[in-house]
Amino acid sequence: MTRIDQKFAALKAEGKKAFVSYIMAGDPDVETSLAVMKGLPGAGVDIIEIGLPFTDPMADGPTIQLAGQRALEGGMTLTKTLAMVTEFRKGDDTTPIVMMGYYNPIYSRGVDLFLTQAKAAGIDGLIIVDLPPEEDDELCIPAQKAGLNFIRLATPTTDDKRLPKVLQNTSGFVYYVSITGITGAAAPEAADVAPEVARIKSQTDLPVIVGFGITTPDAAQAIAGIADGCVVGSAIVKDIADGKPVAEVLARVAALAAGAHRG
Repeated sequence: MTRIDQKFAALKAEGKKAFVSYIMAGDPDVETSLAVMKGLPGAGVDIIEIGLPFTDPMADGPTIQLAGQRALEGGMTLTKTLAMVTEFRKGDDTTPIVMMGYYNPIYSRGVDLFLTQAKAAGIDGLIIVDLPPEEDDELCIPAQKAGLNFIRLATPTTDDKRLPKVLQNTSGFVYYVSITGITGAAAPEAADVAPEVARIKSQTDLPVIVGFGITTPDAAQAIAGIADGCVVGSAIVKDIADGKPVAEVLARVAALAAGAHRG
């Protein structure tokens, strides 16, 4: 079992929903993003999703695109992102970490080397949004063999014919994209999301976590209430972009986490 599997088993035993938070590695600099990352578990975060900065982030809205640009301009790289995770692990060996990004930097590094380094750094799962199931031999299968979960996205346009293919080699959890579009673009309605979550859960035993467009504790509660948990990214990244102190960013995270945990 990975840390992700263990976390969901523990949450299920407690009757709790999961709160997943996203931050961009190196935004606005390594020191600040590491300080935020270290504070996330204490603010109630169950799983940390860390973004790997990339020049062409096709799934991300303006808020996270700009975070990636800031990180890249500050000199953030794949190597430094892994080093950041290694540093975090010195003080926390239990909180699951999922790296979210795009395939190009991993392909450039070499899959085998990347997986060895990611595992050594303490990464537990990968979300690589531009690798469809048809490309599973590229990274998904090797990642699973290396002991990392490979988490797939399902969307409102993933129909019943496509869904089994999406679920085929997914592990850890299924990330349901609650809206048609990019991150941070619109707010999802729990009533609209609930049937889709039920449809996915009818075809897999994996937890289903819902993300994209959740910005308030009430929204986190509503979405977590109809799924196994929720993800918040853009709302947290925006606070960082606005230059808010780390303590203030973490206070916002704590309020969102509390909402999700009430779900």
